[in-house]
Amino acid sequence: MYNNRPAGFWIRLGSIVIDGLLFLPIYLIFLFMGVSDTNTELVVNSINFLYFLIVPVLWAGFTVGKRAVGIRIVRIDGGKVTIWTTVKRYILASLIYVVTLGLGVLVSAFMIGLRQDKRSIHDFVAGTEIVHISK
Repeated sequence: MYNNRPAGFWIRLGSIVIDGLLFLPIYLIFLFMGVSDTNTELVVNSINFLYFLIVPVLWAGFTVGKRAVGIRIVRIDGGKVTIWTTVKRYILASLIYVVTLGLGVLVSAFMIGLRQDKRSIHDFVAGTEIVHISK
């Protein structure tokens, strides 16, 4: 386990907002090109999905948002973040959130806010945690 301080709810939310803002220009370009809403959503969601699946693997647990706020994904066992790590984190955990009709998302938010280690459901599924990076 890393000695870095676990990242709490608000900083994690901030990183998600920054990452989400990255996709706004793509969405607007398709919108102004007159591409149908269905196609626009499909393209933007596909790029978004691949971004969260691949970027943390290639960039040592960072996304643009995480890097901007000074946090990153690390594996509990100290290994590198792999594609299997991100598959578990984003795909398998999403299935839990869907099956629980979104209740899992609420539980995860409370876990991040209340647990000392700040780990959520998707952190447990993937064997990860989000930590502040050393400066």
